[in-house]
Amino acid sequence: MTDLEQQVFSEVRAIIANEEQVIGRRATLVPLKKAIIADGDIRNVIDIVSTDPALAAHLLWRSNCAMAPSLHPNRSLKDALVRLGQVNIYRYAFTFYLKEKLDELPQPYRKLVQGYWRLTEAIATDAVDSLHQMQGVSIDADEVQTLALFSVFGQIIALTAFAYLNAEQEQCFPLSIIKSLIDTQQKSLTLGAFEALGLDDELQHEFMIAHNLRQTRDANSPGLVLRRILAQRGLLLNSL
Repeated sequence: MTDLEQQVFSEVRAIIANEEQVIGRRATLVPLKKAIIADGDIRNVIDIVSTDPALAAHLLWRSNCAMAPSLHPNRSLKDALVRLGQVNIYRYAFTFYLKEKLDELPQPYRKLVQGYWRLTEAIATDAVDSLHQMQGVSIDADEVQTLALFSVFGQIIALTAFAYLNAEQEQCFPLSIIKSLIDTQQKSLTLGAFEALGLDDELQHEFMIAHNLRQTRDANSPGLVLRRILAQRGLLLNSL
């Protein structure tokens, strides 16, 4: 790593650690996180989600996307949230507000990160479809979908942080630097982002299984479902 790359790497990691800057401490996300950490009544979570109609609609849509075609879709927010469980609710909410923040980035970063987001959505669709075709497993489809939405989390977060870094500079760092860092430091950037942004330990554990960084004997691991999709697309952090 060159001195300039080391400088950018350190500054990008510092920005990633600032949750306010990277994702925005939205009025709904903060109390939602507190309610889930407190392991309170699901009714409190429902009330918090209901304060943001856009998020509520998104969660209802996401929950129905993950359901098997043979099942009847959820028609009410309450039914959807009760079925999802609090951890999946927060993961979906996090990605919802993250995507909203990404749409505010200046060009060319917005175009680049939106490309990563389209890839993420495609991976999530493939992973859920693959799960529905599997027999003899007991894996929650929403856990697969929420995990898949973090498939290229490191790239998205690093590029977002780089955009904020360049916005503060009189002379911008070239894009080639962040491309080099993403290529060579993706694991470090990704795991650092999971830790800094307070995402649940189980998500990080399954992410590492999905990217072949950790092994498991659990046949019902969502990470194993995602690993097949990532391997097919050549996206594993640690090749098979």
